[in-house]
Amino acid sequence: MKQLLNRLINHETISAEEAKQVLVNISKGDYNQNQIASFLTVFMMRSITLDELQGFRDALLELCIPIDLKDFNAIDIVGTGGDGKDTFNISTLSCFVTAGAGVNVAKHGNYGVSSSCGSSNVMEFLGVKFTNNEDFLKKSIEKAGICILHAPLFHPAMKNVAPIRRNLGIKTFFNMLGPMVNPSFPKNQMLGVFNLELLRLYGYLYQNTDINYSIVYALDGYDEISLTGRTKIIQNQSESILYPEDFGIKQIKQKDIYGGDTVEKAAKIFMDVISGNGTEAQNNVVCANAGLAIATSKHISYKLGFETAKESLLSGKAKKSLDTLIELSK
Repeated sequence: MKQLLNRLINHETISAEEAKQVLVNISKGDYNQNQIASFLTVFMMRSITLDELQGFRDALLELCIPIDLKDFNAIDIVGTGGDGKDTFNISTLSCFVTAGAGVNVAKHGNYGVSSSCGSSNVMEFLGVKFTNNEDFLKKSIEKAGICILHAPLFHPAMKNVAPIRRNLGIKTFFNMLGPMVNPSFPKNQMLGVFNLELLRLYGYLYQNTDINYSIVYALDGYDEISLTGRTKIIQNQSESILYPEDFGIKQIKQKDIYGGDTVEKAAKIFMDVISGNGTEAQNNVVCANAGLAIATSKHISYKLGFETAKESLLSGKAKKSLDTLIELSK
C-alpha cells in the first residue's frame, strides 16, 4: 500500500487491475485504517480515471453476494449522493412511484454518509426490513413491486471501509461506485451523478454493458433531475439536455426541494409526499425522476412517463406499494 500511496501522491494513476486488487486486499483486511483513510483521501484531491473506476467497480461486483432477480426485469433508481444539496429522498420516493406504476424496482441503497439522511435511514425509520434473503426479496417484488437491497448486507467486503467513511463524513469514490454495484445486476438502471466529469465516465463504462440505462446530472449540481434548471442525460443511443418543459411543467426553486436535516424530518416529508400531501414542486420532482425511470424501462416518451408516474402517486398506488413492503417486513 505504501508504494501505491506514494505513486498516487505523485499524481500517477493506477491500472484497472491494480485498482481491483486494492479493493480485494481491503476486503481481506490487509491494510490498517490509516492507510485506507489515506487511500480514500487521495482520490478526493484528484480526478479518478476510467480505468481506476472500472477496477473498483469490477472488484465490488466480484466480491458481492449476488441475488437473482432477473425474472422481474427490474430497474434501479439511484444517485451517487455527495452533491451537497440535502434534498429530500427524491430517488427513494421515485422508486415507490415507479413500482406503483407497475415497473418492478430493485432499489440498492445505504445510510447517508455525506448527507443527513440516505435512503436506508428513511426505510429503516419507516419499518422496512433489511435482509439478503432471496425468498423475502422476491416476495417483496411480487407483492409490492419493489425490494430494498441494503448495501452493507450484500457487500461484506466493505465492512473495513464503512466506519472510516462514516468518520470522514465526506464523499469518497465509494459514492461514485454505489449506483454501479447493485448485487441483483439489473438490466435497467437510472443513475444520477454529482458532476459532469463523472457523467462522462459513467457514459463510457455503461456503453460497454448490456444494460438499458439513463444517466443524469442536473447542470446546477444535483445528482438527479431537480427541475431547478436543465439536466444533462446520457442514454444507450443518445445524449441530450432535458428541460422541465419536456415533462410539461415549470421550473422550480432550490428551496422547494430541500430535505430536512434529520431522519425524522426527512421521513415526515417522505410520508407527506407519498400520501399525496406533498407540494406541487415536491410531487413534480419525484414524478420527473420516476417518469424518466418508467420511460427508460418501457421505452416511452418522458412526458408519458411523467404522466404515468403522477397517476401512480396521486391515485395512492405508490403509497400502497410502501404499505405492502412495511407489512411484509413485520
